[in-house]
Amino acid sequence: MKNNQAILQQVDALIASNSAGPDWLREVCALLQRERPHYNWVGVYFLEGQELVLGPYVGAPSPHVRIPIDKGICGAAVREGKAVIVPDVNADPRYLACSIETKSEIVVPIALDGRILGEIDIDSHQPNAFTADDHALLEQIARRLAPVLRS
Repeated sequence: MKNNQAILQQVDALIASNSAGPDWLREVCALLQRERPHYNWVGVYFLEGQELVLGPYVGAPSPHVRIPIDKGICGAAVREGKAVIVPDVNADPRYLACSIETKSEIVVPIALDGRILGEIDIDSHQPNAFTADDHALLEQIARRLAPVLRS
């Protein structure tokens, strides 16, 4: 398992190579899943109007390819404009069930100049899986992605 700095260097390299093809963002998701074994599903949603639209991801297929911003934990992160960490999805009425295996979730908005462009969404099969270290890493990745994803 690499430290955060090593992961961020790899993310920077993937961002720099984004002109090489459309799969670079999926590679960022795959990198996170590879380096953090408790990240069982890693995806990026893009904000389009009043909906979040699923972009690249790694993990089991999700039934939630479009999420209205007034629904779910993903919608809450957009509405609140900040990361949402849910230690036990079964105890959170906002949770939109994707998999019975999911026990915890973290959603980090990707924003530029105060405007939310999308978000990083990660599910774990472990309860209470996400630490302050995970949160810090994902915030740094979101800051790096924002300028590249701006419309």
